[in-house]
Amino acid sequence: MSEISKTVKETALPKSRAEVAPQSSGSSATGAAVAAAEDANVRVGRYRWIICALLFFATTVCYVDRLVFGFLGPELMKPEHFNWTPKQLTGILFWFEVAYAIGLLGAGRVLDWIGTRVGYAVSLTFWSLASIMHAFMGSVAGFSIARFLLGLGESGNFPAAIKTVAEWFPKKERALATGIFNAGSNVGAIIAPLAVPWLYVHWGWQWAFIMTGALGLVWLIFWFAFYQLPEKHPKISRRELAYIQADPPEPTVKIPWLRLLPHRQTWAFVIAKFATDSIWRWYLYLLPLFFAQAFNLPIFKFGPPFVVIYVLADVGSIGGGWLSSKLIKGGRSINFGRKVALLVCALCVVPVALVTQLSNMWIAVLLVGLAAAAHQGWSANLFTTASDMFPKQAVGSVVGLGGMAGAVGAMLILWLTGLILGDKPDASSFTPLFIIAGSAYMLSLLIIHLLVPRLEPAKIKTSEAQI
Repeated sequence: MSEISKTVKETALPKSRAEVAPQSSGSSATGAAVAAAEDANVRVGRYRWIICALLFFATTVCYVDRLVFGFLGPELMKPEHFNWTPKQLTGILFWFEVAYAIGLLGAGRVLDWIGTRVGYAVSLTFWSLASIMHAFMGSVAGFSIARFLLGLGESGNFPAAIKTVAEWFPKKERALATGIFNAGSNVGAIIAPLAVPWLYVHWGWQWAFIMTGALGLVWLIFWFAFYQLPEKHPKISRRELAYIQADPPEPTVKIPWLRLLPHRQTWAFVIAKFATDSIWRWYLYLLPLFFAQAFNLPIFKFGPPFVVIYVLADVGSIGGGWLSSKLIKGGRSINFGRKVALLVCALCVVPVALVTQLSNMWIAVLLVGLAAAAHQGWSANLFTTASDMFPKQAVGSVVGLGGMAGAVGAMLILWLTGLILGDKPDASSFTPLFIIAGSAYMLSLLIIHLLVPRLEPAKIKTSEAQI
C-alpha cells in the first residue's frame, strides 16, 4: 500500500463524524488527507452533487415561472386581450423588481436565521402560488399585484442556493457547483419559449400560468426527501464529509448585514450585481418584445431562436464556473482565477451593442446568445466571490444585498425602457438599451478590481457580531 493510500485510510476515514468536524489541529490533518486523496484519484463520494441537482431544478422552476409573463407579453398587448402599451407592460414588470428588492433585503438574513431547508421550501411554495395567481387577473393593477407577490417569493431562490453551495462544497468546487445550478435559469429559459406558446395556442394564456406554477409544488417532495445539512445527513459518507469540511474552520456566529456595509468587498459585489443583474433581467423580460418588433416574430415561432439563445447561456454558465475552478486547481490564486474568468465574460458581452444594426435575425440571435452565455459565466463567478470574500454565515446576507441591488438596477432599466420605447416602439428604439447592455460588464469589472485588487477576505470583527 502506498504512503498516500495509507494516509487516506488512516486520516480521511475517522471512526465517527465527531472526529471529522473542523477543530484546531485536526482540521489541517483532515485537509491534508483529502488533498492526498484527490491526488490519488480516490473517490470521496458524490452526494453533494445530488444536492446541487436539487438546486438546479429549483432554479429551473424559478425561471420558468418568471418568464411566462415575458413571453406572453407581446400577445397580451394586442387589442383582443388587454391592449397594453409598452409603458404599461414595463410598469407591470417593474413591480416584480420592487418586490424582489424588498425580499432580497431580508431573504438572506432569514435564511441565515432559519436555515436553508425550511427557508427554501417556504420561498418556493410562495412563488408557485403567486405564479398561478396570474391566471385570475384581468387588469394592469391585478397583474401588478401578482408580479409583486411572485417577486417576493422568488427573492429567496438565489440566497438559498448560494448558501447551500457554501454548506455543501469546499471553496475550490463552489464556482463549478454555482455554475451548474445557475444553468437551471437557462434551462428554464429554454423550456418557457417551448411550453408557453404551446399552452397559449392550445389552452389559453391562463393555463400557461397554472401549469408552470404547479411545477414548484412537485419539487418540494424531493427537497424534503433529500436535503439536510452535511453533518446531519444520514446518507453522506465520512470521507465526503471530510472533503466538504477540509477548508479552514470559520466562525459560527451570525453577522448582521449592517456590519457588512463598511467593507469594500461588500460594495464590489453589490455594485457589480446592480450593473449586470439588471441587464440579464432586461433580456428575460423584453427580448420577446424586441424580436417581435425588430423581426416580426410571432409567439408560435419564439421556440427556435430563444432555445438557441438560452442553450448558449447554459453552456456559458457551466463554462464560466469551470474556467475559474480549472485555473485555481491548476495552482493559480483565487483572485487570478475569478478575475480572468470575469474578464473573458465581459469581453464576450461587448458585441451585443451592435444587434439593432442587423437585418439577419439569426445573426442577432447568435450575438444575443453570446452575451447571454457571457452573463451566466460572469454570474457564476460573481456569486462565488461572495463565498470567497465572506464567511459562510454571512454569505446569505451578502448575496441578498447584491440581489437587492440587482433588482433596483432592473427597476431603473425598466423605467428607462418604458421612457425610451414610448407607445409605438420600433427596432431602432432599442439601440441605446443594447449599448448600455454591452458596456455594463467591463465597467463592473473595473470597479471590482479597484475596490478589491486582490479579492482578499473581508476582515469582519466576528467577536462583535450578533445573532
